Amino acid sequence: MADYDYDLFVIGAGSGGTRASRVAAAHGARVAVAEEYRVGGTCVIRGCVPKKLLVYGAHFAEDLKDARRFGWQVPSECEFSWETLRDNVLAEVDRLNGAYKKTLESHNVEIIDQRAVVTGPHSVRLADGTEKTAERILIAVGAHPAVPSCPGHEHGITSNEAFHLDAIPSRVLIAGAGYIANEFAGVFHQFGAHVTLINRSKDILRGYDLTIRDRLLQISMMKGIEFRFDATFEGIEKMDDGCLKVSMSNHEPMIVDLVMFATGRLPNTHGLGLETAGVELDDHGAIKVDEDNRSTCPSIYAVGDVTNRVQLTPVAIREGQAFADTVFGGKPTRVDYDCIPAAVFSHPPMAGVGMTEAQARQTLGSVQVYTSDFRPMKNVLAGREERSLYKMVCDGDTGRVVGLHMIGPDVPEILQAAAIAVKAGLTKAQFDATVALHPTMAEELVLMR
Repeated sequence: MADYDYDLFVIGAGSGGTRASRVAAAHGARVAVAEEYRVGGTCVIRGCVPKKLLVYGAHFAEDLKDARRFGWQVPSECEFSWETLRDNVLAEVDRLNGAYKKTLESHNVEIIDQRAVVTGPHSVRLADGTEKTAERILIAVGAHPAVPSCPGHEHGITSNEAFHLDAIPSRVLIAGAGYIANEFAGVFHQFGAHVTLINRSKDILRGYDLTIRDRLLQISMMKGIEFRFDATFEGIEKMDDGCLKVSMSNHEPMIVDLVMFATGRLPNTHGLGLETAGVELDDHGAIKVDEDNRSTCPSIYAVGDVTNRVQLTPVAIREGQAFADTVFGGKPTRVDYDCIPAAVFSHPPMAGVGMTEAQARQTLGSVQVYTSDFRPMKNVLAGREERSLYKMVCDGDTGRVVGLHMIGPDVPEILQAAAIAVKAGLTKAQFDATVALHPTMAEELVLMR
């Protein structure tokens, strides 16, 4: 048997890599993980965690206004300090980074604070030139924001830099219409910026239910967020006063203070040396893997966004767990990708699980749709016209709930529990047989007609 430095060498200490490292070590493997930036990965350091904290902060803009209707004597002009929120969020990121490190260390995982590249089926080279060998290698390097190649693209930022801004700009242009674009549009808007989203097509949030995303579009426009569709970047020019002049197809140029690209994410496989081990990539640069996360090189595996299967943190964690249990724990496990819930932390948030109405009609043929379109009690007293919408998609023959889609306050929190029912294959009749919890927004799930 070959003598290797490690049983497992992990490249990338994000959500998938840290879970795989910790579990493999708990199963008795000798594990090292190399991370060139910070332990925690995209989600903890520059993604869902700090973004959600900004979303919480942004919600206070409307909450403080609404509080007056509930008897609180809130000053008409409340002062907001971006610097305070930014620094508190970054401090929390630092705390989590330390917590992740301690967890790995407590499981006897060696942390190597360097970039590592693959040099063969069982070998890697660190940034300092050191060579390491391992029986198995796991690639968990994640993905990075895509940036258009238009002239002047260097004047824009991505979500990575949004957490470090010196101040909130007055005019923000966001390229893209996916979840990152819509989430940051809501955040910047609530912090007082004038926000414009531009998108190459006429659709926002492709993949989500059409009715729900149309409602978000209506609400966003009502709040004052602008949209320019069928618009492709042609160039960004930095003016003498520091402002940015953005040219785009089918629309007049715009003058803004900040351009943010939110046009998708690309796997971090460039320059990783995967070709030295015969690891094949797909057309998007993602590592091709089988159901057991194994690449085309038998000793090299991959999990998380670098595989471009489902770019969600909980999925990467499950893939890392399944890999470690299968390879080192003697417990063959595969991730079930059916009925994965997802949320968009927009203003208001969206959440969904299962098939959209269009997918159900294409797949099942016979479909029954139930909805509840209502104004939350809090919005009524606050004088806010914003309406929530819940939508249940059922198999027309069996009544089984195959999709649940929602937009409104707290719907991600509500959907998590409801997703269990959809995953379990419960029927509309079983939802109806459950007594409503009144008065709540969640009760609409058992009252839909």
